[in-house]
Amino acid sequence: MKRNPILQVALDVLNEHRALQIAKEAVEGGADWLEAGTPLIKSEGMEIVRKLKQQFPEVPLVADMKTADVGGVEAEMAAKSGADVICVLGVSDDETLKEAVRSARNFNAKIMVDLLGVEEKPKRAKVVEELGVDFVCVHVGVDEQMTGKDSFEELKSVASKISMPVAVAGGINSETAARVTDAGASIIIVGGAITKSPKVAEATRSIKEAMEKRKVIRTDLFKRYGTEELRKAFSKVSTANVSDAMHRAGEMEGIKALKTGYKMVGKALTVVAINGDWAKPVEGIDRADRGDVLVVDVNGGKKAVWGELASNSARIKGLAGVVVDGAVRDVDDLLKIDLPVFTRWTSPSAGEPKGYGEIGGTVSCGGRKVRRGDWIIGDDSGVVVVPREEGKEIANRALDVKERENRIREEIERGGSLGKVLKLKKWEKLG
Repeated sequence: MKRNPILQVALDVLNEHRALQIAKEAVEGGADWLEAGTPLIKSEGMEIVRKLKQQFPEVPLVADMKTADVGGVEAEMAAKSGADVICVLGVSDDETLKEAVRSARNFNAKIMVDLLGVEEKPKRAKVVEELGVDFVCVHVGVDEQMTGKDSFEELKSVASKISMPVAVAGGINSETAARVTDAGASIIIVGGAITKSPKVAEATRSIKEAMEKRKVIRTDLFKRYGTEELRKAFSKVSTANVSDAMHRAGEMEGIKALKTGYKMVGKALTVVAINGDWAKPVEGIDRADRGDVLVVDVNGGKKAVWGELASNSARIKGLAGVVVDGAVRDVDDLLKIDLPVFTRWTSPSAGEPKGYGEIGGTVSCGGRKVRRGDWIIGDDSGVVVVPREEGKEIANRALDVKERENRIREEIERGGSLGKVLKLKKWEKLG
């Protein structure tokens, strides 16, 4: 009978009090091992390893040191602090690995080699096995995960070449836990799918069930996208989430919702028009596909190029919305039509349909370059643009932002405050 794999929960938060609380809930939910993640260790030092061991003495503790040099020193330091397993990078020199193994043996600890960044993972895994390490980890880093990369094929390749236990890490959740288990993983390392959940114990139980019963348990996370999956993903997050995911970028400056309470998500069909000339914006409705967002660059002109008849036409066509870096009119009627409209100005006056401009080229809207096919997301906070080639990555990062905020929100509702939860004073810049 095949032994059930180990669930290792990676605590990659920055503050001690949050790590200890999440660890408590994860253990309640059935976590087998706890991991002091690299960001946590860099933030809190060896003291967090000591405190985790003190509070959970019966739970095996992993210190993800990501050691690249002085293997003996760092292994001793972690083991003396209470770590049962110490992580060393597979790209390290063989002598570093040998020293780490010798040091770990002296303190009754074990070494896990993280293959992050290793190009020929099966070959390297075989070498480090011969050096005496105890585990290898096939790891897709967080930044790689955001582009949709997963560890499945590399895991199968490594597991088939070695006899020691193989761990796997990188974006694993209740939908993928069974798959990586069947591919040969003995240790399933889960971070965000547990630590960002408002209900950590429940999330832990769900992943344990998926691992043990070898079944897929659906989650709201999106990792592989087609157009409709991306649309659904962006519909789940706010423009603020997307801006954070883009490092506070992507915003169309000065463009605001004409009416509140609407969410707009779609691919851009771009239009350039001149002040008051509404011919090309109206022609754009016919050229657009259902679900598109019409993005109209009028260079901030104050005569309207959009109104009630255009909005009704766009609604019937099935457009997701319209953005005008210029003016719209018929506001009383636009407020009654079920179509999101974002604009810089409103005006009662329009010009004539002369037909100057173009459809489908690169435009500037709110100071932001927009190309046909870029993703446009709008809500009451404003409008953001996501370059089409970055859609999958930014959708993943925006979901990640939202999940982290959900966890913080839950901690605030327990009686904390935002400042205390995030330990803001601790992180204030000195001097």
